[in-house]
Amino acid sequence: MTDQLDSFVNEMQTQIDTDALKTYGQAAFDRWKSPRCMYEMQNPDGHGRVSGECGDTIQIFLKFNSSGRVNEASFITDGCGPSGICGSFAVETAMGKSPDNLIDITGDTILELAGGLPEDDRHCAFLSAAALQAALDDYMKKQVKPEDC
Repeated sequence: MTDQLDSFVNEMQTQIDTDALKTYGQAAFDRWKSPRCMYEMQNPDGHGRVSGECGDTIQIFLKFNSSGRVNEASFITDGCGPSGICGSFAVETAMGKSPDNLIDITGDTILELAGGLPEDDRHCAFLSAAALQAALDDYMKKQVKPEDC
């Protein structure tokens, strides 16, 4: 009985993987199976948290080096697979970027990196981009000195 159940589970997982690869393409499938930089960063320089109408929440964490570039980026999400895919692409894209370059990362940028997503999942790219921009905004606010106001 256990062998039959194991066989059934393995066949089911293979079918899920095959369908996901066909639906999302190789780059997005790779992030779905193994998201990059998915952890809650302690003491980030910038943190953004955005919740979508779908109920998914994505948080992005950024640390900047002394030259003002992102040297560590991570994300967490309580959302679906596409939210994890897009969060992974968002933080990977942020690495090494200055604040001026981060502004240019949009939902369309993330969609392009993912190779596109099905229409029902495209909002996840824009949710990830919004979380990244919120993290950048948090970082920039922390750079303002009281005497600058």
